[in-house]
Amino acid sequence: MRISVSHITEYTYDGPAAVTVQTLRLTPASVRNQTVLSWSIDAPGYASACSYTDGFGNHVDLVSSAGDSQSVRIVAQGVVETTDTGGVIGWTSEPLTPGAFLRVSPVTALSPEIEAMAETIRRPDRLSTLHDLMAAIHGHMKYEPETTDPSTTAAAAFALGRGVCQDHAHIFITAARSLGIPARYVTGYLLLEDGAGAPAHHAWAEALLDDLGWVGFDATNDLCPTDRYVRLGTGLDAASAAPIRGVRRLAGREAMKVDVSVSGMSQTQQQ
Repeated sequence: MRISVSHITEYTYDGPAAVTVQTLRLTPASVRNQTVLSWSIDAPGYASACSYTDGFGNHVDLVSSAGDSQSVRIVAQGVVETTDTGGVIGWTSEPLTPGAFLRVSPVTALSPEIEAMAETIRRPDRLSTLHDLMAAIHGHMKYEPETTDPSTTAAAAFALGRGVCQDHAHIFITAARSLGIPARYVTGYLLLEDGAGAPAHHAWAEALLDDLGWVGFDATNDLCPTDRYVRLGTGLDAASAAPIRGVRRLAGREAMKVDVSVSGMSQTQQQ
């Protein structure tokens, strides 16, 4: 399947932004289940960006701009050809060793409740355990926007029993790590079917298995990623995998608007 993505982020300030510095993880990689056919980024300072690969294997562009503008607009867009591999990504080339993905971050700290759930579904076979874990989280957590925020921990969201895709992914990661299974956070895009599921800008988790490599699990929708998913970046949690992070000077209060459009391409469009 060929999927077209447009991801527009606009920041507005109540004063001039004299200096802005942005770290962009907005370039997807070609991996087992997807091939990037075209991709472009338009952002202030992008022409002179410093680019590098971070420890998670993400392509990162560090951009900066100076001036008296009261807005910053960042546009990432392109076309990705996807294949349904049952969620199996396989082995990827990130510099970090598998053990690094057992590390606990502040938002993925283990709670007794999450630990108890994970132990309840522990199986001799790790793949079966992870599928049961995904189903258990899906059953426990109600998808309900605006009930949590970016700082909400996995423990708090689990206790609340509702949240968004970020919370589902954090809980899955926390539980998997408690079972000794390396796990990581994934940002990306989802081509929706009939408006069901989660927003087009989406998040899920990947766990590492000795015989399969990395495998994706989307507890929000209770399925492994299909060819309707476009994988963007990874990290220990939502903060380290964030598509855009930045700082500003002399800008006053900030408002952010994100507009993500994901669409399948027809045969005519593909030609």
